[in-house]
Amino acid sequence: MAEIKQKRKTRLRKPVNWFPLLMLITAFQVFCALQILLNSSEEIVPATIFIVFGSYVLIEWVYFIVFAGFLRRKSFEVELIAFFLTGIGLALTTSVYPDKAYTQLIAIILGLVVFNAVLWVLSDIDRVVKLRIPVAVLSLGALLFTLVFAKEINGARNWIVLGNGLLSIQTSELVKVAFVFVGAATLENLQSTKQLTKYIIFSVTIIGMLFVMKDFGTALIFFFTFVMIAFLRSGDIKTIFLISAGALMGGIGVLTFKPYVARRFETYRHVWEFADDKGYQQVRLLIYSVSGGLFGLGLGNGKLRYVYAATEDLAFGMVCEEFGMITAFAVLLTFVALVVYSIRYSVAARSSFYSIAACAASVLLLSQASLHVFGVTDLLPWTGVTLPFISRGGSSMMCCWGLVALIKAIDVKTYKRYDKIIRG
Repeated sequence: MAEIKQKRKTRLRKPVNWFPLLMLITAFQVFCALQILLNSSEEIVPATIFIVFGSYVLIEWVYFIVFAGFLRRKSFEVELIAFFLTGIGLALTTSVYPDKAYTQLIAIILGLVVFNAVLWVLSDIDRVVKLRIPVAVLSLGALLFTLVFAKEINGARNWIVLGNGLLSIQTSELVKVAFVFVGAATLENLQSTKQLTKYIIFSVTIIGMLFVMKDFGTALIFFFTFVMIAFLRSGDIKTIFLISAGALMGGIGVLTFKPYVARRFETYRHVWEFADDKGYQQVRLLIYSVSGGLFGLGLGNGKLRYVYAATEDLAFGMVCEEFGMITAFAVLLTFVALVVYSIRYSVAARSSFYSIAACAASVLLLSQASLHVFGVTDLLPWTGVTLPFISRGGSSMMCCWGLVALIKAIDVKTYKRYDKIIRG
């Protein structure tokens, strides 16, 4: 009876036809490559554009042909969203930093490796439960190592720099996947308050270390994710309200007794008063982003690209200026679509682990995107968080693909042996 109900629920959710959508995404990426070639400066070598974008398009098509044609995987909604967003990020990076285009392409490839590795781990729920403690220990160890040995960059002590600056790793990005994984695995079979207490201690420790590192944006994202996981497992709004109230009081206390923290947010709602100082980036973003109109100025024609960290901290502004408001709005909708996807498929998930993991991962991505967009536009205090998939960075890219794997695993059609149950 249970299999019949699961079959019925799954049939109501027919996967989209990936071929025409991939064709459309490919055409968009080719158009981006042509714009970079036409508007490029002498610094950009045409061969770089052909190799980078040619390789990226080839990777997309090989992925879909292998998994759809040979491995008979059914649904690809999540991958289509990820490839669309990643393509925009690759275009911005190549246009602004042509010498870093290959690095970003390698980061995407590593992200795909992480995506498939996480999917393999998630294929066996028993393996997931066994790994939760080692993953938790490794996560705490990684952040502790970062806290001791990290180099402070842009006010946050969260970067491990290797090889005289040739390689830098932001461990807090990689821990995001582990945070969701551990939380969902721990609370999958909640029989007593002991398990919840362990996860609360784990979460408080993680968030506390991030706060000590002055990585406030990431700490806030982790807190949102923790609240979502706790709510999905308990369903108790009163408890969530108390947790949020406690966190708010703690935040007020920190701002009161640690003035240097408050100083990081003194430009909030006053960026125009610091137009040539601390509010330089945000003021330029507000001016330049609206100049793109609906369809954008075209890749290479924007001015925001000349502002420091434009492809990382101001990525959404670059999308608005060079791609236009229509594309920018589509980018925001994709993050909402991931949340809707997770909720839609949660009723047919094989266990509560997959439902909790997918919903928490999608909310994490949406929270991060919201903090980025609202922060750079001065609607919220600017925390300097990146825009998932689009902002330049290898650690961030691998994290995003890992989170997408947690979302994709909720669909029973992801794993071949469940196709037999669905087809009956």
